[in-house]
Amino acid sequence: MDLETLLFSQGFGSRRQCRGIVAEGRVRIAGVVRDDPHADLSVTPGLEFEVDDHLWPYREKAYIALNKPAGYECSRDPQHHLSVFHLLPPQFVERGVQSVGRLDQDTTGLLLLSDDGAFVHAFTSPKRKVPKVYLATVRHPLDDAQLSKLREGVLLHGESKPSVALAAVRRDEWLVELTVLEGKYHQVKRMVAAAGNRVEKLHRERVGGYALPGTLAEGAWRWLDEADLAALRREPDTTP
Repeated sequence: MDLETLLFSQGFGSRRQCRGIVAEGRVRIAGVVRDDPHADLSVTPGLEFEVDDHLWPYREKAYIALNKPAGYECSRDPQHHLSVFHLLPPQFVERGVQSVGRLDQDTTGLLLLSDDGAFVHAFTSPKRKVPKVYLATVRHPLDDAQLSKLREGVLLHGESKPSVALAAVRRDEWLVELTVLEGKYHQVKRMVAAAGNRVEKLHRERVGGYALPGTLAEGAWRWLDEADLAALRREPDTTP
């Protein structure tokens, strides 16, 4: 792979733009300026390069975790709020990264993003039944009857089959941990309402076996490594 193609694959613009970035001496590898766009590179795991003094790891496919704040829409064409893509470097948009499913603008927590279509499908297809764990802060004190309804299934408006929580665990009087397999529109909020309560705040804590890192600040993102991807494919422990 030549240097121009490397930059193009990582979202640094059109081929012409990438060629210009290299020719202007703005690219370094191992601290050495590389100004030949057609110089061949050995693209091996762990390859890193600098553009304008910013270090970038080469990734054939991008897998990202974002700690989504409230007030952002999971769309490149937001209607009423800023897009979550405002929180990411523009290179991700350029290379076609998309959100893996969506969180409502007022929902916080773990949002996955990728430019790998098969990965996106695997974690959004209802047939795959990937568990997702949410923390819902509710308006009224939780009682056992509400938790039982969530575990046994509640019928949502417009649905013919009940929606069942894989787990519903009371964390405290106003906080319930819900594990669901589906990703219907406003599902957790509608389920809690059908059980006789109301969601005031909603936070996604986990997808599959991967939990939002406690060290990842709100609005920050990180690359997912092989261990993270393996964790995503594991089911979380739903034991109360």
